[in-house]
Amino acid sequence: MLGKLLAPAMLLVPVVPFQAAAVDLSCSPDVSLRGFSDALDKAMFEGTPVAGLSAIAPTGNDRALALVDNIGTTPARVYDLTLKRPSVTGVTLLTRPDGTPYTGADFDGEGLVVERGGKNVLSTSEREPSIRRFRLSDGREIGSLPVPARFQVTPAGEAQVNQTFEAFAASPDHKVLYAGMEGALSGDVSGNRIIRYEGSFPRPVAQYAYQTDPGLGLVELLSLGGDTLIAIERGFTAGVGNTVRLYQISTLGAADVTDVASLSTLTDPRAWLGKQLLADIVNCPSAGATAKQPQPNPLLDNIEGAALGRTLPDGRRIVHLISDDNGSATQITRLYTFAVHIKPEVSLTGRAILSATAWQPGPVSGTLLPPATVNGITPPFPGQPIPGFSAIIPRTADDHSGKRLLAMPDNGFGTKDNSADFLLRAYDITPDHRRHTIAVNGYLSLRDPDRKVPFPIVNQNTADRLLTGADFDLESLQRDARGDLWFGEEFGPFLLRTDATGKVLQAPIPLPDGTKSPQSPFLAPGEAATLPASKGFEAMAVSRNGWTLYPILEGARVADPDQRRRVVYEFDVRAGRYTGRTWSFANENASLAVGDAAVLDGRRILLIERDGGMGPAARVKRLIETDLDKVGTDGYLPREQVVDLMRVADPRGLSLPARPGEYGVGPLFSFPLQSVETVLPLRGEKVLVANDNNFPGNDGRIPGRPDDTEIITIDVPGLRDRT
Repeated sequence: MLGKLLAPAMLLVPVVPFQAAAVDLSCSPDVSLRGFSDALDKAMFEGTPVAGLSAIAPTGNDRALALVDNIGTTPARVYDLTLKRPSVTGVTLLTRPDGTPYTGADFDGEGLVVERGGKNVLSTSEREPSIRRFRLSDGREIGSLPVPARFQVTPAGEAQVNQTFEAFAASPDHKVLYAGMEGALSGDVSGNRIIRYEGSFPRPVAQYAYQTDPGLGLVELLSLGGDTLIAIERGFTAGVGNTVRLYQISTLGAADVTDVASLSTLTDPRAWLGKQLLADIVNCPSAGATAKQPQPNPLLDNIEGAALGRTLPDGRRIVHLISDDNGSATQITRLYTFAVHIKPEVSLTGRAILSATAWQPGPVSGTLLPPATVNGITPPFPGQPIPGFSAIIPRTADDHSGKRLLAMPDNGFGTKDNSADFLLRAYDITPDHRRHTIAVNGYLSLRDPDRKVPFPIVNQNTADRLLTGADFDLESLQRDARGDLWFGEEFGPFLLRTDATGKVLQAPIPLPDGTKSPQSPFLAPGEAATLPASKGFEAMAVSRNGWTLYPILEGARVADPDQRRRVVYEFDVRAGRYTGRTWSFANENASLAVGDAAVLDGRRILLIERDGGMGPAARVKRLIETDLDKVGTDGYLPREQVVDLMRVADPRGLSLPARPGEYGVGPLFSFPLQSVETVLPLRGEKVLVANDNNFPGNDGRIPGRPDDTEIITIDVPGLRDRT
């Protein structure tokens, strides 16, 4: 039965009042701590310890129910809580249909959902596992939901003890339930399953595959409706403390893995739910919190429960978390309130394709390649191929519609030795996203008739001195305020300046700090390169006024102690020299590359971060936002994922119909191409992305067929409003 309030509302203990709406202590770009309270810690109510709170479920008006797990042989129960000034106002004991009480010996409550109307609750028990329905008026069990046999705890099924239905959520319209496993089934080896329930009498309709971070378990889910959920992952290391991370996950295009015998056989990343880190709680300010045992941040404890709160005026969502003290003197029952920015769904708005074999006028090329057939293509080639685009800018400086573009391939076939017959050009193109085609209107040729290049080039003794892929490896392109073109280059690495027609205006500009690649023409005999090959200026952004360039190294320098580091340089166009200012950006890991960069506004920069995989082997193809004015205490620029290019919604079916064998198309669209090398912000919140197809070697889209050049446009809600 419901108990009565025993004590007045208990006050909070954070350094700032819990209820003060102005409090925002940043944990990450997407999550802020609004306050915490230890008021419930070691409290008693009607002779029962307020302990082992493993789940909370909102009941409206800053109230919630909190579920107790298996605290000894005490009765299974839910407490009625106030949230704004945390206190216990009632308790309901949970009983079997015959009225005999469940206890911690036979009921391990871990998930809680209040059903529509508020008269009944659904509760998971991790012991069997089970999902039972209880009537709140008297706590009596009135039904249960079916659980697939393999989810039963061993030896009845494949679940591990204490690794079952820890996570439980209902969609806002109560039409969908999600029951998430804390750990893996024995048959899966690794990976967690989430069961989706639907129907008036909920039944399992699908299972999803979810991958937690190493050493962490899935302890809670929150459904925001549609395809979007929040997952809470938690772990504990003796002598160190807890790890708790919040992720935004999506079921968009998710595969039903019900009939998959083992998740270990899933090699396609699209078969797993997508996830984006919202915050690691260790990075939150401690806000005066104290811990009773070692913790990497005293704010942390054994967080297991979560509930959605109201929507703030700025669009963020309140999320309440609660920790389970396990009835232990060294742990705390702590109630937290966070404000969470939910990342809006990114959607595909256009896709245009240029055939890999769209030969352009010019001499036969590929004559220096091995005469082997690759993806059905055998050199030499009857003209000049367009081996994808490494950089794209508007055709004219004032046109940000994306309708007419200047698009630049790199050095052709990848090395100095095999690209002497590939001419360096920038193509005037028109993407037609309605017809999914790209028209090539013409091109400008890079040339050095005034002999500004101080070292020998392939066409040394011709009048035009057309530049080739054996002379420079051009990877990035921008336009300055005068209309001159600037190219970021990898062989030097150099900055190369031309006029609007492609004529070289001055000698290539090396880095003043002496950074040189193995291909640098200025490398003295016996001198060691300080930059690995192909790690030069793959990316380069330009300020909005066109007077400052920000070239960025694709990879780390040889001597960098942190091989994740990518140096951002500043170049003054008016002065024609580097300013001496640099920044450090860290890739997520050392194997990743910075593929391109563009200024959004002010000094906010949008970067491509990518791996070298393609097709099902592709894992990291994403857009990252950073800000040159916000260097962290660790000396690195901030980083926030804005778009996962492997998981883009395609609600209008713009990527369909699929070609035979085509990978990554449909409601969940992916850009699984090896060299994602172009990003260009367009008007509003649209962004253009394109690939270098490394002709003819890449076949990430259709196995055995050379990748085409693809230009996609995506809508990124809130891109221009982010601060």
